[in-house]
Amino acid sequence: MTQQENTAQQRARDAVIHTLPLYEMARMRAATCPRRDHTGRFAGDGPESTLRWVNHVIRPRQLLGPQHRQVVTPNNDTLYTNAWIDLSRGPVVLEVPDFNGRYYVLGLLDFYTNPFGYIGSRTTGTSAGRFLLHGPDWLGTVPAGMRAVACPTNAVWMIGRLLVDGEADLPVVHALQDAIALRQLDGSLAAFAFDVAMQPEEHLGDARRFAEVVNRVVGENPPLGAEAAEIAAFAEVGIGHGIVPTPQQIDLLDAALRGVLADLAEPQPSDMGGGWAMSVDVRESFGSNYLQRALVARNYIGALGVQEAMYVMADRGGDGEPLDGRHAYRLDFAADNLPDVGAFWSLTMYDKGDCMLVPNDISRYSLGDRSPSLTRGADGSLSLYLSATPPRDEALRGNWLPAPPGPFYVALRLYVPQPSHLNRTYRYPAIQLLEVPA
Repeated sequence: MTQQENTAQQRARDAVIHTLPLYEMARMRAATCPRRDHTGRFAGDGPESTLRWVNHVIRPRQLLGPQHRQVVTPNNDTLYTNAWIDLSRGPVVLEVPDFNGRYYVLGLLDFYTNPFGYIGSRTTGTSAGRFLLHGPDWLGTVPAGMRAVACPTNAVWMIGRLLVDGEADLPVVHALQDAIALRQLDGSLAAFAFDVAMQPEEHLGDARRFAEVVNRVVGENPPLGAEAAEIAAFAEVGIGHGIVPTPQQIDLLDAALRGVLADLAEPQPSDMGGGWAMSVDVRESFGSNYLQRALVARNYIGALGVQEAMYVMADRGGDGEPLDGRHAYRLDFAADNLPDVGAFWSLTMYDKGDCMLVPNDISRYSLGDRSPSLTRGADGSLSLYLSATPPRDEALRGNWLPAPPGPFYVALRLYVPQPSHLNRTYRYPAIQLLEVPA
């Protein structure tokens, strides 16, 4: 193989790594943007249409459970409230109600998956507010009483999480969801029909389609700063606005795409001790760490920055062996080593086979600092029990998190983690295999 061929292969690989988040965002927009608005009106003229409503708030009404299969590794603590926002026609006003101290966040991701902005408890407080979201080329005047939010791309994904304290709390949160609105400057609703140019069932794998999607959306959402020059160099392998790749370029991209996808599917090393690993480590931007950006886009798309929420995962115990619900485990938090958060924390159970919540007779899918069933030790310590069968000691069952009768993993979610987590000085306790079930 000549040096020129080696260079072309590396350039194709770099092109796929750089632009894979664009494809994944386009695919997610097509899959989750609604065909109908709140009145039932279709954006297009039939099921084959690729028109969807943008600038339209999507308000799921249920906490996710095992019956919900659309999202892997879902949380069971919050109601999602989302929108795909398009700013190409001008700014959009985001209205939020008074949350009266309740935790919430409306995270903003640009089309390269950088979590560049946050509206909510941690950053803007819980009072009612109006926020002017505008694209990178807008030069207007911000109206009085609004706070401007500059967006790096015209296409933005707003991913909201609203804390719910159990089923009885849902009506209150529904009312808060209903008060979140996207409007034009004149006060009218901002929703309009937008061609996402994809169908929901599309999946990454075909190099020609990959290039077609990426080359379209990179023109709609040009990269900023140094990345603009880097992406411009990918024209020689068929990637760039307005480019139609040659058959030879498609062959290069096909090999690169298969290689990158295989690399991103490899298990990630445990880097936090005791079997724990952090799946996402980003703040407002991935910067030039394009490989991590591609990894997150492929496996954890929609994740927020760590200053808002950390997701610490374990599929192995402290002994290094895979977790399996046919065994019994204990997770001990010392009184001086409980998760240190500004909002709340939870530990959620997932079946390793399908990455979904685990059905169980008591409908318990997570435990955390808001769980009324938990019992602490006399010294303030907390022990959680993980297994497919409940502890034999009934006094421990309020601290039991039901597992599947096979391989599982858990996610420790930390909302507004404090410095000990952010600077990696917190000691994550190992999940201990119990030789004799509790």
